Amino acid sequence: MERRGFAKLVDKLEEGDVLIVTKLDRLGRNAMDVRATVESLAGAGVRVHCLALGGVDLTSPAGKMTMGVIAAVAEFERDLLIERTLSGQARARAQGTKFGRPSSLGAKQAEEALRLLATGETVSAVARNFQTSRRTIYRLADKGDRATAKDLAPHVG
Repeated sequence: MERRGFAKLVDKLEEGDVLIVTKLDRLGRNAMDVRATVESLAGAGVRVHCLALGGVDLTSPAGKMTMGVIAAVAEFERDLLIERTLSGQARARAQGTKFGRPSSLGAKQAEEALRLLATGETVSAVARNFQTSRRTIYRLADKGDRATAKDLAPHVG
């Protein structure tokens, strides 16, 4: 419904009309979206026929069953994709792959930035000095605080 052309079409539909689509993906981005669109149209008295499914009326009992099966298969495929993605990420992490954007500061620069902060230099001045954002320096300082706390933890108590 967020697509301008489709919204225009839906505005012109009246109770008793039949909307014919070539494929289900013309009704939405995913199975849940398609289902919501079909239910919305059915609520307005518009029947929806899909040619790729043999012209079945998706608002009829047989069409609703077909939609249910398609939604279940789509959810299953989505779950498998997520599972494979997480497995691949875990394997990559185990092999030492780093995720995310590379740091804008090298190790020596980060060390120097922390040293400047420790001497009382402002975050803004350090950021300007290394031509980076204040947010980067704040993140670095936060990491530095956590590293320092971790280093001191065995000696506390």
